[in-house]
Amino acid sequence: MQTIDMATTPLRELNAALQAQAQQTNQTQWVIENPKGAHAVAVGLDAPIEVTVRGSTGYYCAGMNKQATINVTGSAGPGVAENMMSGTVVIEGDASQYAGATGHGGLLVIKGNASSRCGISMKGIDIVVHGNVGHMSAFMAQSGNLVVCGDAGDALGDSLYEARLFVRGSVKSLGADCIEKEMRPEHIEILKDLLARGGCDAKPEEFKRYGSARKLYNFHVDHAGAY
Repeated sequence: MQTIDMATTPLRELNAALQAQAQQTNQTQWVIENPKGAHAVAVGLDAPIEVTVRGSTGYYCAGMNKQATINVTGSAGPGVAENMMSGTVVIEGDASQYAGATGHGGLLVIKGNASSRCGISMKGIDIVVHGNVGHMSAFMAQSGNLVVCGDAGDALGDSLYEARLFVRGSVKSLGADCIEKEMRPEHIEILKDLLARGGCDAKPEEFKRYGSARKLYNFHVDHAGAY
């Protein structure tokens, strides 16, 4: 196990060491101590390694992740797992705004709550939030799945495309072109798998599904007020 103390190791040196890991490496276990809210911790990784960050982080932790498994034992600032491509990112605490933004793949698990714009413009990432999400979550979400085991704030799924949204609790309001949809057997199976991978013991039958009404795909004068 490799241990890096950010109290004595500069951020640039830390990220360079993690980014230098090859596809085949025996240095698969890494521990980062004393992050103390530092920004851009463990970004741009592209190897099947496991990284544990002992503490809370600032902006863009685990951004652009590929293949790596990153676990943050505290909370994360804005943009955690931004533009993630693959791998797994787990936040034991809360996540600030736009968690998982523009993510193309992989799994982001937030065991606490997520702030506003969680999953904004998501493009294939799977996000499982054990708690609540804030307003404008899944704004312009294109594909992937957002699972919310708690409640959702205002304007959920505003202007979304084909992403699937699953919410167990209440939704304060739906955004433009977002509607509740039927929960079919195939969606139960998708959700069951996501809950298991996200370490959540909720039952898929307790959730409602939301998606696009597909009225904003092409301009229509009758819907001009919704644009």
